[in-house]
Amino acid sequence: MKGKIVVPKKVNAIPEKAQWLGGIGAGSWFSLEKEELGFRIIRFSEEGDLECSGIFKVQTQGFDILKHFQFTYLSHCQQCNILQNKTEYKFKLIENEH
Repeated sequence: MKGKIVVPKKVNAIPEKAQWLGGIGAGSWFSLEKEELGFRIIRFSEEGDLECSGIFKVQTQGFDILKHFQFTYLSHCQQCNILQNKTEYKFKLIENEH
């Protein structure tokens, strides 16, 4: 089985600040933006196809979008986990758009 650990080249459809989260069988690009009701997380395939987009609420206080963060496992279209300053923040979907 071909792994998807190595970061692939970003295609034009993928936002500049999107992060690659690779895996053994597959990987995805994740983008995070602050919005009025929470955070918009968009997931793209390796090829730049939109896999899902929605508004997420962070479950633990203290996350700062202006500081370095990294998407981590388990992240998918219903929940994403993000590491920041050795703290794991869980983001849960509240509004699905795709």
